Amino acid sequence: MKALIAALIALPLLVACNTIEGIGKDVEKVGEKVKETAQDNK
Repeated sequence: MKALIAALIALPLLVACNTIEGIGKDVEKVGEKVKETAQDNK
């Protein structure tokens, strides 16, 4: 029973980390595009 409770508590935290990681990757891609555009317009 304790393992089930621990899993229910840990699951939202793991999902949140995955979501934050995904957002970080998206922001990184946008930054790369901005950098490329700036270099193209020099």
